[in-house]
Amino acid sequence: MRNVNLNSPTPHERGVFSYIIDNYHMNRSPILFLLLIGNLFFFPFLVRAQELHKDLQGVWRAKVIEITAQKETIIPGTDTVAMIQTIQAEIIDGGSNGKIITVENDYLSLQEGDFFFVNYLITIQGDEIYTVADADRRSSLLFFVALFIGVILFFGGKQGARSLLALLGSFFVISYLLIPTLLQGYSPVLTSSLFAVGILFIAIFFTHGWNRVSVVAFLGTSCAMLITTILAFIAVKTSSLSGFGSDESVFLNMNTGGKLDFSGLLLGGIIIGVLGVLDDIAITQAAVVSELFHANKNLSKKEVYQKALRIGREHVGALVNTLALAYTGASLPLLLLFQGSSAEISYIINGEIFSTEIIRTIVGSIGLVLAVPITTFLAVHMLKDHPQQHHGHTHNHS
Repeated sequence: MRNVNLNSPTPHERGVFSYIIDNYHMNRSPILFLLLIGNLFFFPFLVRAQELHKDLQGVWRAKVIEITAQKETIIPGTDTVAMIQTIQAEIIDGGSNGKIITVENDYLSLQEGDFFFVNYLITIQGDEIYTVADADRRSSLLFFVALFIGVILFFGGKQGARSLLALLGSFFVISYLLIPTLLQGYSPVLTSSLFAVGILFIAIFFTHGWNRVSVVAFLGTSCAMLITTILAFIAVKTSSLSGFGSDESVFLNMNTGGKLDFSGLLLGGIIIGVLGVLDDIAITQAAVVSELFHANKNLSKKEVYQKALRIGREHVGALVNTLALAYTGASLPLLLLFQGSSAEISYIINGEIFSTEIIRTIVGSIGLVLAVPITTFLAVHMLKDHPQQHHGHTHNHS
């Protein structure tokens, strides 16, 4: 809850708002979302025309000096309890560095000594207004990033260092190449597929070295990704998924003037999202085949294929469960929200926001399953009678 207006809405506002919000939660329609935004912002200006447009001047960091007042209140029209704080704070950066301000906070609970960000606004009449924007979490984020790097380097050694470099390379491709290209309006499916190959190349060869096992894993992952892309395209089209299953898509559509293909962006997201687990399964199968050939040179290709396939089935079972639980965990608040809905479960699942996650999970899982036989087949034909390479550079999965 942010910047709650404690003035009770008129009956007309309450009726329109209730109708739109109820239907929006059921349908997740972009049109209803726009009506919701209009009801939140347009009607209050009609009823309370004296309120002035606020112009954001900047977002600055501040420190809580004292909580001068604190009380609980009920949000009008609901049974939800909100905590309202009156805070005395010092701005510690920006154009008003050192200035002591008083700000009302209805967004998050703050304590003395906490750091947070404030929005600095100036009205048309020149009045200065400060509002709480968000907590300052950067120190916590830096700590856990450092902890992550330390754990990877401690247990992974040089292999871990290479994996971190590959991760940075992947982030670079996504942040500075993929995203700007998508924002320019290029085909999301084609763009995501091409950059996905580049990300795969970085992830596999930077981490596991340039060797035949890595080549097998790269080819196996690429084949599985191609099949996954085709299945995702068919699933999105036949399911009539628009790509507007989240509020972020609606806002992005507004900011870009409707020039992006959101159905294509949904496909691109599925392609990028499944890369990590495909890489996992492919490099494992290639390394397993190499180990089997090295352990018993008398084994035939068929025998190695069958043995490696049995190991792959166990790995796939764990990864499919991991994939499903990861998507479920990310959507947990939404699941709780719809649990109290009076609508039938079949209707809720039919909604785009749920259908998207179901398609994402199913298509990704199919890609995982197919990656096992494809990579294993390539490995038994490319690694037979090939000298074994140092597996500290090729295999870091159990």
